[in-house]
Amino acid sequence: MNFRQKILFKIMNFWPPFLGAGIHIDHISKDFLEIDVSLKLRFWNRNYVGTAYGGSLYSMSDPFYMLMLINLLGKGYIVWDKGATIRFKRPGTSKVYAQFRLTNEQLNAFKEELKGKNRIEPVLTVYIKDEEGEVIAEVDKVLYIKKKL
Repeated sequence: MNFRQKILFKIMNFWPPFLGAGIHIDHISKDFLEIDVSLKLRFWNRNYVGTAYGGSLYSMSDPFYMLMLINLLGKGYIVWDKGATIRFKRPGTSKVYAQFRLTNEQLNAFKEELKGKNRIEPVLTVYIKDEEGEVIAEVDKVLYIKKKL
């Protein structure tokens, strides 16, 4: 991870949408293949019934796969978030966590698939879990990846 990337991710912890939602970036691996994020339940990110606000849960899953792929694939590729689906499984009543993981095999598969296509739209899933490790939400992120001409 270069200096610019380190600064970007440090600053993101103070980015108003994350700060206001209670989202914290806990870990970024040096190779950018892993990012861990948490959301501590506070009075300002609870919903009417006292559980984690769904918008905060979605926000903690929003930019990370896109940012990882932008950095991992490099300047020869265009990467955008295209869509997402969140499925709530149970109420979030404690601190929650999300782990974003990519592998070199996935990256190579994306590059290989792009050799025969103009663009690809992979779906990557992240699981938001509570302190007991129970899944409280699943988020499918649809990404848009295209090789620059």
